[in-house]
Amino acid sequence: MRIPPLYRKPTWQRFFAGAAVGGCISWVIFLFMFGTLQEKHSMLIDNQAALIKELQAKIKIWQDDYQDLNEQNLEMLTIQEIQVKLTHYEKYNINDKQSISSIEEAVKEDLQPLLAKELDSVYKNRDIIKKTIENKTMNINGKRYKLLVTGIHYFTTISIEVELKLAD
Repeated sequence: MRIPPLYRKPTWQRFFAGAAVGGCISWVIFLFMFGTLQEKHSMLIDNQAALIKELQAKIKIWQDDYQDLNEQNLEMLTIQEIQVKLTHYEKYNINDKQSISSIEEAVKEDLQPLLAKELDSVYKNRDIIKKTIENKTMNINGKRYKLLVTGIHYFTTISIEVELKLAD
């Protein structure tokens, strides 16, 4: 078997030469386009990396400032609300919600001056607060009752648990 003698025909020689030159030219164009595209993308990635680094530095600064402000605010917290809970009233057969509510509201009224005060100063005067509540006597259904503080929790909300006892 023999290869056809196409090398002798000039039209085929021009076709193969054109294909080789066209392949080389297209390869050069491809390399140029691919290189410019890669350069463009690498520049974009570098710019984005620099922007990310800058934004992370800003975030770090903001977080540090935020933590400093939180620490300062914790030192200067103020009382926002007072909650009073009455316990052991079942022992004296006090079942009407109005009496229980009136006792809780009376204690809240006595402690109203504590609102908007700094938590630190209120905590330092905790003995005075306790004595203020315990010196109060209440009349319910013709009987006199004293209040005994069983627990106080201090934060922006003061939670006070008060126990009811018969007065002597």
